Amino acid sequence: MPFVTTKDGTEIFYKDWGTGQPVVFSHGWPLNGDAWDPQARLVAENGFRAVVHDRRGHGRSSQTWGGNDLDTYADDLAEVIETLDLRDVVLVGHSTGGGEVTRYIGRHGTGRVAKVLLLGAIPPLMLKTEANPEGLPREVFDEIRAGVAGDRSQFYEDLSVAFYGANREGSQVSQGTRDAFWLWSMQVGIKGAYDCVKAFSETDLTQDLGRIDVPTLIVHGDDDQIVPIADSAEKSVQLVKDATLKVYPGAPHGLSMVAPFADTFNADLLEFLRG
Repeated sequence: MPFVTTKDGTEIFYKDWGTGQPVVFSHGWPLNGDAWDPQARLVAENGFRAVVHDRRGHGRSSQTWGGNDLDTYADDLAEVIETLDLRDVVLVGHSTGGGEVTRYIGRHGTGRVAKVLLLGAIPPLMLKTEANPEGLPREVFDEIRAGVAGDRSQFYEDLSVAFYGANREGSQVSQGTRDAFWLWSMQVGIKGAYDCVKAFSETDLTQDLGRIDVPTLIVHGDDDQIVPIADSAEKSVQLVKDATLKVYPGAPHGLSMVAPFADTFNADLLEFLRG
């Protein structure tokens, strides 16, 4: 299997499909790169090069004890991009992956980047603070940590309900999709999964968003029960110089994986890439 070995010896697994302008996908917590398979196949079949990595601690990458923070995730992404010598890259990040992409630009700039797409992404800051009163209270994230540290198998099964909006009337999410979510989640090392909660909830990405100077599409469902739109996408679009916000009415957090939203997102993704 293909790996990039980082400066601290971590092995980052990646897939590399197709040829053409590179589209680099960063996945959400607690999943792995397989969550992007439909989109990776789509872009590779349409004249682009899809590169998808498993974040450290997730999937087939090393389950490190340390480095489970957005700075290190962003540096790992940089090492994948630089090792493969990718240029004119379109960065696509979902949820925590959107934070990873944003922090990558904050730390490494846009010299290799042509465009950015943030889907259900965590920036600018999820945690409620005095400066961010619209955020979620710390107790929400403490409950997530307790779920990971306790019966994480059942916790992930339960989390898939809100992630895909299976608790909403008319939901079309299949049991198979929820089972895949559970499988991917159980492949995350418990230390990495636990630490990542702090990373995605407490990292302030406000300044990083201000450093994005390439065309940016922000996509978010207005029924996202994991990363509420009011404290994420609606703020991010005001902080990125050349950003467009597209809201999917009724869509959940995992909209790229469930009908009818996935087809719309796939069409929007291709349009953005070709634009």
